[in-house]
Amino acid sequence: MSASVAAEDRSAAEDRRAEDRPPPRAQTGWGRYAALAGLTAGAVLFLFPFYYMIIGALQKSPNTDISGAFPQPGNLTFDNFVDINRAINLAGTLLSSVIFTGGVILATLVLGLLAGYALAQLEFRGKQLVFNAMLLLLIIPFMLLMIPLYVMIVRSYGLEDNYLGMILPFAVNPTAVFIFRQFFMQVPQDLFDSARIDGASELQILTKIAVPLAKPAILTAMIVTFIGPWNEFLWPFLITKQADMQPLAVALGSFISNVAGSVANPFGAILAGATVLAVPAVLAFLALQRHFVQSNLGSGVKG
Repeated sequence: MSASVAAEDRSAAEDRRAEDRPPPRAQTGWGRYAALAGLTAGAVLFLFPFYYMIIGALQKSPNTDISGAFPQPGNLTFDNFVDINRAINLAGTLLSSVIFTGGVILATLVLGLLAGYALAQLEFRGKQLVFNAMLLLLIIPFMLLMIPLYVMIVRSYGLEDNYLGMILPFAVNPTAVFIFRQFFMQVPQDLFDSARIDGASELQILTKIAVPLAKPAILTAMIVTFIGPWNEFLWPFLITKQADMQPLAVALGSFISNVAGSVANPFGAILAGATVLAVPAVLAFLALQRHFVQSNLGSGVKG
């Protein structure tokens, strides 16, 4: 009884201190203006490289000076996009990038969900060893594995100039596995145990219970995974020899090295290719941003 009375006294004392505490001071008008000015300046600095890239891609003649960011209206044209498309076939290289990136994302989600669910909810011998090995892969640079991967995929499997050969090294993403594992560990164990008692198999539990609950983790894994293969240059460059198989990042690099001098405005053509490469990534981020932010806010409120 005395313990409960003491607890009530402490609670009452905390309530009194909370009532006596002065309310938070509202931000003054000058403070709001200063914060708005700082945020605006930061946004301008962040967006200026994208603006400069687009303006440079539309200029008739190259102008690498800072004044090139403010061209005359008569100096703007779409000829640079025509030149880069004639040189590297933007539609074909974009299709290769979409196939490569889409295959990596699909493999990452499927294998990541399976591995993350197993590491979080199943008990098996060597579970901790598998998890530690996965964490070890996060700190090993991909360049160290590139030569053995090339020998295995090209010489052993014969997957040179093949989309599967481009996708396989990135099919398992340790970061995505870690995201799914951490998410499934936060799901109440009773939810899965009740499904097992009802006779559901582990695959049914995964597809009908775990995956519908894992929307925040799936969106996070997609955003984290997308930018890597979309901008990947070195591995597709090694694995592909045919120009029609190369993703846009590789084709653009080949254009810079080999045929950039054959166009009227090499600087503008390169920036036009970079713009085409950047636009899908920006659109994908804008499309998923709302869901991503809402999911994170919801998970934060739920604790």
